Amino acid sequence: MLSVKNLFSRSRKTAGIDIGSSLIKLVELRETSEGYVLHKFAQVPLEMGVIEGGFVKDHDTLVKKIKELFNVSRCGAKNVVTALSGHVVMIKKAGFRKMEDEELREFIIDEAGEYMPFDNIGDINFDFHICGEQGLDPSQMEVIIAAAKKDVTESYVSAIEKTGRKVTIIDVDSFALETAYEENYEFDAEDTIALVNIGASMTNINIIKDGESVFTRNILLGGNSLTQALQKRHDVSFEEAELIKLEGSDDPDNIQGEVLSHLEPIFLEIGRSFDYFSSTATEPNISHILVSGGCAGIPGIVDTMKEKFLCEVEIFNPFKNIAFDKNVFSPSYIKDIGTVATVGIGLALRGVENR
Repeated sequence: MLSVKNLFSRSRKTAGIDIGSSLIKLVELRETSEGYVLHKFAQVPLEMGVIEGGFVKDHDTLVKKIKELFNVSRCGAKNVVTALSGHVVMIKKAGFRKMEDEELREFIIDEAGEYMPFDNIGDINFDFHICGEQGLDPSQMEVIIAAAKKDVTESYVSAIEKTGRKVTIIDVDSFALETAYEENYEFDAEDTIALVNIGASMTNINIIKDGESVFTRNILLGGNSLTQALQKRHDVSFEEAELIKLEGSDDPDNIQGEVLSHLEPIFLEIGRSFDYFSSTATEPNISHILVSGGCAGIPGIVDTMKEKFLCEVEIFNPFKNIAFDKNVFSPSYIKDIGTVATVGIGLALRGVENR
């Protein structure tokens, strides 16, 4: 699986830390003879403005919140897998003649200007994943490249390592979704699956075909825009608008329609992404959408997405094949956190798979 930074560790304890714009989530898994088991989960709120568009804007507050997260979770893991998101990371698919990994890495460095829109290759971290043969030409292969500026990756690494932990892998949140999907779901090879994570300030899309990512996009729109619209419409605080968004009001039928109508700009961008994918794919029809993120908890969102995108839609369940101790986590709690835990589960899986 692709990551921007791959520094594997021998430690058996690794936590996945999903740093969003409104929540930081921690997931620690344990591997048993019967599969993966949730060992730790915690989340703490993050003030608006600390993370904007994937960039760390308030380093000191982020450090403080990560310390709080470890304290709340009582997680003793010393190694961390985290992820980049948004426009801070570039993801590109390209075709190359078949070659070994090291030769490909050198080729990308030599021809960096063609594949990565950065002035100086020395200022970036990048990694790649070979998907397989390109089209019908067995001499060519398809490769996904992910790259980000070193100062961006180092801002996340520094914040985490100031808490006494070590960052072993920096992934990409779209691919963390894919990791969680691979562990929990099985679909027919002919199915084209869209993983759609609607977070607070960003929506991630990763389209999977034949077990491989074939399209990714980050949309700089999320649930905060909906909350702000409800806040203005009802003249309430941001926190009260969040409750309206997820729980409705005294007139649930009317408020549900209003909430879903405010999601229209996000649905429009998702639809544009699907249309672009369909225009470039040999098998363009998306058969299934798995939706996650905080907005996945909005009542009626599944039925609305079914109507808009004319395919099967369900809430992504990252605990479908991952067990949990019912003496520690109640089934209702697991259901409640499922929508926001998906990326963190993918990151934690990277940690245990690559230790």
